[in-house]
Amino acid sequence: MIASNGHGLSTDDTIVGVASPAGRGAVAVIRLSGRKAFEIARKHLAFWPSQPRSVQLTDFSDGERRLDQVLVTTFPAPNSYTGEDVVEISTHGGLVVPGSVVAALTESGARQATAGEFTRRAVLNGKLDILQAEAIGDLIDASSRVMQATALSQLDGGLSRRLSALRDELLELEALIAYDVDFPEEDDGPIPRARIEAAIKQLLSSLDALLATAPAGELVREGAVVVIAGPPNAGKSSLFNALLGKSRAIVTEIPGTTRDALEAVIDGRKWPLRLVDTAGLRETVDRIERLGIEVSERYLADAEVVLACAETAEGLDQTIRLVRSRTTAPIQAVHTKADLVTIRDEAGDAIPVSAETGEGLQRLLARVEAIVDQHCGPRSPDLPVLTSARHKRALDAARSEVTQFYSAWVERKLPGTVAAVHLRAAITTLEELVGAIDVDDVLDRVFSSFCVGK
Repeated sequence: MIASNGHGLSTDDTIVGVASPAGRGAVAVIRLSGRKAFEIARKHLAFWPSQPRSVQLTDFSDGERRLDQVLVTTFPAPNSYTGEDVVEISTHGGLVVPGSVVAALTESGARQATAGEFTRRAVLNGKLDILQAEAIGDLIDASSRVMQATALSQLDGGLSRRLSALRDELLELEALIAYDVDFPEEDDGPIPRARIEAAIKQLLSSLDALLATAPAGELVREGAVVVIAGPPNAGKSSLFNALLGKSRAIVTEIPGTTRDALEAVIDGRKWPLRLVDTAGLRETVDRIERLGIEVSERYLADAEVVLACAETAEGLDQTIRLVRSRTTAPIQAVHTKADLVTIRDEAGDAIPVSAETGEGLQRLLARVEAIVDQHCGPRSPDLPVLTSARHKRALDAARSEVTQFYSAWVERKLPGTVAAVHLRAAITTLEELVGAIDVDDVLDRVFSSFCVGK
């Protein structure tokens, strides 16, 4: 284990932190990790668990003062989350009880953990790689089942294994170049250039396939932006509330009620959908309403799908023309208030819906998800996805190095040993991505957004 965690704090310290959210609740979980974790915890517990990973009900005291009745579980190194001796103490919830327990442990020699320090130690001790550590953060922050499943796949090592396979391909190619240079007369003579070219093309194809998942990864993390657009009083807010399943937007008969955009995430079957209710599109002299319309136009420019809403066929045509001038996103026509107005849909493209009866809502959601599928391609369950900008930047850099090697090799611009420098740079980039090379600033960025208890 290295001596510092990147913030000048020793990894030899025993650290303590509350691993559950602060506030009123039934239970709070306190985590203690480090070389002296057992020694420090024993000072405060009336009874010690008889076996590792078994739960012991006991009193927690600070000297003569009893602080709480707790549940204690011990995890001896290396079979723990951090790879160190770990004690987990479940206290009653709230602010005072867990706070007093942490204070007592700190007084006995523990140090308050920094954000993400438990997971950082897990990485430094080889329990996780950086990609898996990021997956833990994604799992905690998941706002949809799709994000949950993606994070679990990454935590299971899916993306790590894929990158490891790419690294092995690069190492094999590097070895071929070295062998060709060092032993040109051995066996069957020099390695055929076509063999090396084929290996490079296969590498580039594999990198491209993984990079192609970046748009899907962004949608999984952030949600596909679905903008509800149309003139004032077209039923946009009612549709927003109906799709969301609860009232978030104020619904009135007064045009221009929605002065700003409202966002909410729908946990779709295939994709999380960031539903956006926008101000009505129309010409107005009202300065505040104009600002709201400008916000709507910005959302339209960034949308994956736009739901163009109106009550009549004529109004729908006008709405589609208005929307089309403000976005390049696919537009789905929606006839709102289908329970009040019957419209003959000759084109068959518009979907009639009713916020009151629920008619057409499921059909509309299915259509939206189909449009998103077409936009960025259906997700392959066998191919892990890139879920962060850090992943994409690293793979872009690796691909650039491999491309430069390919160009130098095919055009014979440089000797093989010189051109192979690009392969070594690509290998190093992938190793930094998964944390095979210890880079403190990468670790700092990854764990800066973690909670203290992780």
